[in-house]
Amino acid sequence: MKKLMLIAIALISLQGIAQEKRGDHRKGDRNERPQTLKNLNPEEAATLQTKKMTLHLDLSEAQQKEIYKVNLANAKERKAKTEPARKMRENGEKPSKEDRYNLMNERLDKQIAQKKQMKSILTKEQFEKLEKGAKHKKIAQRKQVKQRGKQKQRLKRS
Repeated sequence: MKKLMLIAIALISLQGIAQEKRGDHRKGDRNERPQTLKNLNPEEAATLQTKKMTLHLDLSEAQQKEIYKVNLANAKERKAKTEPARKMRENGEKPSKEDRYNLMNERLDKQIAQKKQMKSILTKEQFEKLEKGAKHKKIAQRKQVKQRGKQKQRLKRS
């Protein structure tokens, strides 16, 4: 009976150690991945995004060139917008309610304009495929956010 209890205790403690190591591994990956994407210059980011779209939508050469221009403009603008926001975060500042509203309104206007541009460049079938992929991506991101929230709650309880 003592041997059985000793084995059970050993297994439980090993399981706890294994879960801690797995959690640390995930944290490292999450912190490293965004850094690699941030280090890309706008031209590299636009090229990668265009190639992904080419594979996904089977774009022609003319479409690739047009979409590269759109992606490059978006990447440059994104880079220009993230620098001031990053500096504010580092200083511990938060944008005011009015600033957040203006940023969100501007972002939505850009999305509408980009959607119109894509609609004019892509065929109807390609555009539908792009929209369907964007919808799936949004759903997957929401699931990830939910999972992170659940993990944080578990960590708080522990």
